Amino acid sequence: MFESILNFFENTPPILGALFATLFTWGLTALGASFVFLFKKMNRAVLDGMLGFTGGVMVAASFWSLLAPGIDMSPGEGFIKVIPAAVGFSLGALFIFGLDKVLPHLHINFKDSEGIKTPWHRTTLMVLAITLHNIPEGLAVGVLFGGVAAGLPEASIASAVVLAIGIGIQNFPEGIAVSMPMRRLGLSRRKSFFYGQASAIVEPIAAVIGAFAVTFFTPTLPYALAFAAGAMIFVVVEEVIPETQQDKYTDIAALGFVGGFVVMMILDVALGG
Repeated sequence: MFESILNFFENTPPILGALFATLFTWGLTALGASFVFLFKKMNRAVLDGMLGFTGGVMVAASFWSLLAPGIDMSPGEGFIKVIPAAVGFSLGALFIFGLDKVLPHLHINFKDSEGIKTPWHRTTLMVLAITLHNIPEGLAVGVLFGGVAAGLPEASIASAVVLAIGIGIQNFPEGIAVSMPMRRLGLSRRKSFFYGQASAIVEPIAAVIGAFAVTFFTPTLPYALAFAAGAMIFVVVEEVIPETQQDKYTDIAALGFVGGFVVMMILDVALGG
């Protein structure tokens, strides 16, 4: 199965491959959001476990798929070799930090707001929150495909596809986590599904932009990989993990995190080489 997927992407132009891969991640978000047609409520323990799983996948992907390859492909030794990763990681975190302060949005709990004051509808702020946090995921897939397009030996189709699979897996519970609270707040099932799936449509856009940028500016790839990692880690620490600690199911969330980390690590090490 995996070999067939690899063959498809190996015979597809890398930038187009980035688009297809992130359309897959968006599709799994939509699949998760579709659960709103089956259920009106989501057990809090299940939700916290899924959010923990999402955080674990994102942290594992940040290291195994982004930071480690970025360091490996950096020139020099010692401190010189790690500088691109350190700079890129910091800039990625600061990028999301800046967007958090400027772009109006609600947190995952759909209660606390952040960003500049605005009269925008609550639903719009909900979607902006999740959309903001999906940018790093699409960018991460895009820069890996961009490295393949640039012909860099350290970037492989296998690692890019594995990253897309991992992000897709964690997008499934994310779709549920977005659409269910909207339904609970009174939106129709159709609207809850629409907004839930629409939150991930930014991923293909970010992926194509990232792939194009790396293709034309090949030396930036180590920085770009670390940038995506920093952005993802910031989202996990600032948003995902704190939300899982709001109720009495913190242990379930922690176990979900461990499970997500292990799944992504296995995928990357076993298939991404």
